[in-house]
Amino acid sequence: MSVRFNYRKVNSSMLEAMLAFEQAVSGSGVDKVLYELIKIRASQINGCAYCIDYHVKDLLQLGEPVERALMLSVWKEMPTYSDKEKAALELTEYVTRISEAGVPQDVYERVREHFSEKEYIDLVMAVNAICSWNRIAISTGMYPGCFD
Repeated sequence: MSVRFNYRKVNSSMLEAMLAFEQAVSGSGVDKVLYELIKIRASQINGCAYCIDYHVKDLLQLGEPVERALMLSVWKEMPTYSDKEKAALELTEYVTRISEAGVPQDVYERVREHFSEKEYIDLVMAVNAICSWNRIAISTGMYPGCFD
């Protein structure tokens, strides 16, 4: 396996734009642990090994138990995630797979039980950010450790 090219060097202005987007989302008020869970779950759905590896490590550095990272793909069945986290993870799945069903009204309502309108948009933007990173990593052939 090899990286097709290092996009960071080839087009630094686009990297800067993505980093600004990431900084805006990170500064929006989304809980850091929840944001990492969103990043991991979207990356699982998108099949981005580079981002899964990167964000699982970030989640663990925040002091989260390894079980929370390991069981994320089956979050619906696990009591280790709060109702608020489950609502955000369900939204993550629908926004990541937006072409399949959009975001159904019942999902929107479950999310809104825990999040304000502003926070709802913050979550949608968080999903958009990681999906963009996933698409960059996958299309340029990135894999865990490729830039070590």
